Amino acid sequence: MGNKILKVVKIGGKLIENPVFLNSFLEDFVEMRGPKILVHGGGNKATAVAGKLGFETKMIDGRRITDKDSMEVITMVYGGLINKSIVAKLQSKKQNAIGLCGADGNVLISKRREVKEIDYGFVGDIEKVNSGFIESILNQNMIPVFSAISCTEDGVLLNTNGDSVASEIAIAMSKSFETQLYYCSEKKGVLTDMENDRSVISELNSTYYKELVETKVIKDGMLPKLHNCFEAINKGVATVFLGDSELLKKNAIHTKIVK
Repeated sequence: MGNKILKVVKIGGKLIENPVFLNSFLEDFVEMRGPKILVHGGGNKATAVAGKLGFETKMIDGRRITDKDSMEVITMVYGGLINKSIVAKLQSKKQNAIGLCGADGNVLISKRREVKEIDYGFVGDIEKVNSGFIESILNQNMIPVFSAISCTEDGVLLNTNGDSVASEIAIAMSKSFETQLYYCSEKKGVLTDMENDRSVISELNSTYYKELVETKVIKDGMLPKLHNCFEAINKGVATVFLGDSELLKKNAIHTKIVK
């Protein structure tokens, strides 16, 4: 493992939609020293654009069903509007950035999710990350900005969970760098009480995590997010941090994930 620290940062869709939060977050991101990668979602914006185009967004248990029309909207919104807006904002802050999706440089190769009880449509699970391609971009002192879109080996674009994209990139890059993974969303971290934003768990290991899942303190949307966190830790990522838009600031309240 290299001595250089690489920071992989994932920003959630709701933060992207708030121009004040986004600008503040990007200012903090710019201040991070050393090589870094940004991953973004954008589900709410895709839903809004789909509505304007007259497409209905189908959800089951909070998960998007990505049919052909939805995939076209997601490609336009994630890979176009949001991705290029973030790249342009970074350029305005004197940060040389490049916007990417999974098809660029064959960087995120995925497989369409198998139909079990539910057919999620054009949804992919990442199988391969072209870490050499990412490293070549970092070596040019550029910041890769990834939208949450991957691609099959036969050229089909797939909607992919943004947390998983960030986790898989961090895992792949951990062979060459000491990788740190940051998840920025609405909450200040993992909470013992969802109604109390001050109930942040400062450090969470796998034993305590299992206990909180069994007692249903951790449930719903936090389950897949924390699954990604521990998957990353167990596969070579040095540290994982969860917090809100303030996460990248010094002394920010957050949750640190450890083994």
